[in-house]
Amino acid sequence: MDVRLHCLGTTGYHPSPKRHTACYYLPDWQLMLDAGTGLFRLTKLLLEEPQEKITILLSHAHLDHVVGLTFLLDTLAVTSLKEIVVVGMEDKLRAIQKHLYHENLFPVPPAFHFQALTSPEGQLVLEQDQATLSIHWFPVDHPGGATAFRISSGAKTLAYVTDTTARPDAAYVQNIYDVDALLHECYFSDSHKELAEKTGHSWISAVLEVASISRAKKTALIHINPLAEILNQTTDIESALAATKNIFVAEDEDLLLF
Repeated sequence: MDVRLHCLGTTGYHPSPKRHTACYYLPDWQLMLDAGTGLFRLTKLLLEEPQEKITILLSHAHLDHVVGLTFLLDTLAVTSLKEIVVVGMEDKLRAIQKHLYHENLFPVPPAFHFQALTSPEGQLVLEQDQATLSIHWFPVDHPGGATAFRISSGAKTLAYVTDTTARPDAAYVQNIYDVDALLHECYFSDSHKELAEKTGHSWISAVLEVASISRAKKTALIHINPLAEILNQTTDIESALAATKNIFVAEDEDLLLF
């Protein structure tokens, strides 16, 4: 049986006319990947398909990946959702609790359970109501640090790699071989390679090489540069995909099956 993945937000840094920031929801696994501005779309999905519990895996604590945590008051108020577990590196969760929920920014303490990952790499088993998830987390290079995930349940496997510089020889690549679905950031076209390296992001040719090495059955390019969309400069990425198979740019509100 296919696993469903809702793309609630597929850009990075800030929203654009067509995209909100990073947020992906897998109802069959009661799982969310990051909590950017796209999280506001969760309420509608939970009204259509109720859940009582959701676990949120955070790649890091930059605002475009966590600000949506403050949107969940609305979701809790009008849906059947009762339990939210937020999983991330210990220092990132402390930053969220101290700063995002500072009384001068958002003075309503969240009724979440924060589950800290205390080592740079490790394994976690989550017993959800609908599935048992095996989660392998591992570090990726990004200013301030970020975490990627390989998630398996039954015969299905997903890798989530965002906010890093794609390199075929990067240590994380060994952790994403042969997945059914790979979500990998692709912020820049090749013409901005130097800027990508400076800011800890990826460019298209490097991402395509990593996707090929990983042998992923399906690769969705995510965390697209919002400024490129505003300036109508996304054609470089789109043209680079013309000769590829099973690699595509994810769009907000896409439903992916794997």
